[in-house]
Amino acid sequence: MREVLSELGEWTKAGEEIALATVVETWGSSPRPLGSKMVVTQSGKMAGSVSNGCIEGAVFEEAQKVLKAGEPKVAAFGVADDVAFEVGLACGGHIEVFVQPLGRVHEQLIEMLQRDVPATLRTNLVTGEAELVEGAPSGSELARRDGDMFIEPFRRPAHLIIIGAIHIAIPLHRLAKLMGYRVTIVDARAKFASKERFPEADELIVAWPDEAMARLSIDNSSYVVILTHDPKFDLPALRSVLGKQAGYVGAIGSRKTNQNRFDALRAEGFTEEQLARVHGPIGLDLGGRGAEETALGILAEITATRFGGTGAAMREARASRT
Repeated sequence: MREVLSELGEWTKAGEEIALATVVETWGSSPRPLGSKMVVTQSGKMAGSVSNGCIEGAVFEEAQKVLKAGEPKVAAFGVADDVAFEVGLACGGHIEVFVQPLGRVHEQLIEMLQRDVPATLRTNLVTGEAELVEGAPSGSELARRDGDMFIEPFRRPAHLIIIGAIHIAIPLHRLAKLMGYRVTIVDARAKFASKERFPEADELIVAWPDEAMARLSIDNSSYVVILTHDPKFDLPALRSVLGKQAGYVGAIGSRKTNQNRFDALRAEGFTEEQLARVHGPIGLDLGGRGAEETALGILAEITATRFGGTGAAMREARASRT
């Protein structure tokens, strides 16, 4: 929905009749994930994508029918092997797209997203009835289908908070920006948290971790990485985040270092459930030990947490599902 916001705003102001198409089921190869959207106006404008091109023309025609009839429908499309190859797939597949007139609930969702308010949209694929509630659940942020219901969580844009402006933080902040994160760097040492070292950061906060975290809004769209490796920074950072519902908390250091942190926090009254949320040692084991490889391993673990991935090799993950 975010990728078509600007176009939708202009079209609704102009009084255009708009149809919304959403990918609600896929089998085989699929170029776009569940929840991918395309909008079509009665006058012929389009934005977004449900297949990277191979069925957009057919979806456009279905959208025009829906706008004329005023009734939603689930449209099924088979993608032939030769067509799939042309759009970069190894083989064909099957896609179901829910096409519906844009309604008031969608306009409310757009308003919430423009204000960065998290929301969850539940749509009945038989009746077209939709319910919008404020807030997005924890766990995977991917859309999912549950029988006739299609559930779409819309969190705030992903926000990576890096505590500790050390050398690993430099490639980590660059990788995160490439992945579309908003990035905040926190360090009490002004010489470390500088624009020269972190030119792509959205925000640099020169403060102690607990002071900085008190100024930031933390929810399940926030991903906190603690890289300081020093108790006088690590413990205040962990204290300030463990009572909040961050989407991810990771702390660099060996198993022994993390155990010492946990022992200190346990003695202060933090629960086992809170401590279990900390990924420490941080990141996936990719074998490399350089700053860039470590940063990649950290961002890979965050990605798996965001989307419910296992972190296993794809051939192993696929085998476990067959």
